[in-house]
Amino acid sequence: MEEMEEELKCPVCGSFYREPIILPCSHNICQACARNILVQTPESESPQSRRASGSGVSDYDYLDLDKMSLYSEADSGYGSYGGFASAPTTPCQKSPNGVRVFPPAMPPPPTHLSPALAPVPRNSCITCPQCHRSLILDDRGLRGFPKNRVLEGVIDRYQQSKAAALKCQLCEKAPKEATVMCEQCDVFYCDPCRLRCHPPRGPLAKHRLVPPAQGRVSRRLSPRKVSTCTDHELENHSMYCVQCKMPVCYQCLEEGKHSSHEVKALGAMWKLHKSQLSQALNGLSDRAKEAKEFLVQLRNMVQQIQENSVEFEACLVAQCDALIDALNRRKAQLLARVNKEHEHKLKVVRDQISHCTVKLRQTTGLMEYCLEVIKENDPSGFLQISDALIRRVHLTEDQWGKGTLTPRMTTDFDLSLDNSPLLQSIHQLDFVQMKVPATPILQLEECCTHNNSATLSWKQPPLSAVPAEGYILELDDGNGGQFREVYVGKETMCTVDGLHFNSTYNARVKAFNKTGVSQYSKTLVLQTSEVDIKKLLAVAWFAFDPGSAHSDIIFSNDNLTVTCSSYDDRVVLGKTGFSKGVHYWELTVDRYDNHPDPAFGVAHMDVMKDVMLGKDDKAWAMYVDNNRSWFMHNNSHTNRTEGGITKGATIGVLLDLNRKTLTFFINDEQQGPIAFENVEGLFFPAVSLNRNVQVTLHTGLPVPDFYSSRASIA
Repeated sequence: MEEMEEELKCPVCGSFYREPIILPCSHNICQACARNILVQTPESESPQSRRASGSGVSDYDYLDLDKMSLYSEADSGYGSYGGFASAPTTPCQKSPNGVRVFPPAMPPPPTHLSPALAPVPRNSCITCPQCHRSLILDDRGLRGFPKNRVLEGVIDRYQQSKAAALKCQLCEKAPKEATVMCEQCDVFYCDPCRLRCHPPRGPLAKHRLVPPAQGRVSRRLSPRKVSTCTDHELENHSMYCVQCKMPVCYQCLEEGKHSSHEVKALGAMWKLHKSQLSQALNGLSDRAKEAKEFLVQLRNMVQQIQENSVEFEACLVAQCDALIDALNRRKAQLLARVNKEHEHKLKVVRDQISHCTVKLRQTTGLMEYCLEVIKENDPSGFLQISDALIRRVHLTEDQWGKGTLTPRMTTDFDLSLDNSPLLQSIHQLDFVQMKVPATPILQLEECCTHNNSATLSWKQPPLSAVPAEGYILELDDGNGGQFREVYVGKETMCTVDGLHFNSTYNARVKAFNKTGVSQYSKTLVLQTSEVDIKKLLAVAWFAFDPGSAHSDIIFSNDNLTVTCSSYDDRVVLGKTGFSKGVHYWELTVDRYDNHPDPAFGVAHMDVMKDVMLGKDDKAWAMYVDNNRSWFMHNNSHTNRTEGGITKGATIGVLLDLNRKTLTFFINDEQQGPIAFENVEGLFFPAVSLNRNVQVTLHTGLPVPDFYSSRASIA
């Protein structure tokens, strides 16, 4: 109940309500406090002048707040009547709970009447200290406000529940523990106050004194005072006015302003409003429960934030320390290079000094020797050595030629450190949003299939704040197998070719950025087209695949025309693989030189690409020259058939996976019998050729007429 205490305290005095009255705005105030905050209004704003002018609509007239402000909007502590030039400003004060209130304009006259009965100044106005709504009192003054008996009872129960030991109610300072209670006076006394204020003689001798605990019980069980009508003080409330939403007495119905209003029984409305309040409390209780759970969540967040802060701070320190360590290591490496350059320069210069010193000593010695020889006076002796000395002098002079007296090393260090990019990176070092992008949404209205291809489109959620750097689209194998990546990039639409016909695929997409990847989108189910021979549907549209071909294959004409740069046979596959249905395509020979043996057929994806088609067990082919053809699989040659190809010839390939057969045609005529039977699996159209052959692919063709007729009969 401690949380309820603020509801039980007056907004003016800050103490528990004493004789609370209910203002028209539904807020409560002590009766004495209400008198203390009354102010007088100009005569023109009085209820009488309003009623005389015909503008009055009720006994209590609310003031125009645009004309009059009884509380200051600024923090100056003063409020005034802004609409009346002659009205003096009235300093305001703050109540113990911080609400601004107004002191009386003048001290109330001394009176021995109770606050409810004492007269109020003429044209008095009161402002609610909570909602600041102002109203002018009528002739009844404060007596016109109903008393809140329910609030008094709640306060009484609350105070009784809070009092561990009942205290004397007459002690002036530090109330002592009560020893008795007078049932008639309804007052708790300690022994000194009882002897002084309630002597056992005279009229008080008949009062009954009981122990405090018994008095508390009797007070709790005693009937509460019944509230009386504010207009007819001697009458109790007996009905409830539905229009005015207030209890009234029978005189109000007979002669008062409620005579024409709808009224209901007080007891029935009491039960109805209790029920409505209980229902409203249920909703409020749910909100309070949610608020408590939310507070628990917030407290947990506080703890988690503290833990994450410690962890993040440690991580930040570790990262910065790692950068500092790396910089120190690099610093040591660079200093080592500077020291190495320093030692190299010193060595070169010192070696040159040593070499030059030796040569200078030798030259000086030769010069001194020659000077001494010149001093000799023996001509024959001089001439014996003069030629040799002259040659030595010239040779020594030549040794001091150009470049000898030039330094071999500069004093400058040809090392410069460009640290501006690193400094810029350090200045730009900042935190990034450690969040993965939101899960993409597949746009179903734009996703579709056509023949054996599927087009998928997706987008980021509308309120996504984390950008995505790209997307990953995944499809399964069309048979409920594992997903595989078919697209990685920034686009939000992708068309996937080469799917199986008459198959069901599952597709999903996810987004990624530097932080990580998002959750997968919802899985979309796609159905590729079904081959119908009876309707001769041409559904196989494809081109050659540069990604899986041998590197010597040369592509042109939007990957529909191929040739080769090598004299050896090289293999190229189509982009589309088939595992179901009937499929027919043709190849036109654009160039045919020197009688090569190109091969045509089908193969698995892992077929050998650097040998003739059919040399391994991964391909089923027909190879043909200018005179005859052979069928070949796993390097086994069968069914030699007369009839070859030239420039302009057309080779047809019919793959019937319903019957599991492979048949070849040359110039619209079947070449030999059915080439292969019992073929199963995933097959790609395939060709092998060398530089003497160029062929062009034609797809989306109808099945030959005679084969369609045969299939219909079958």
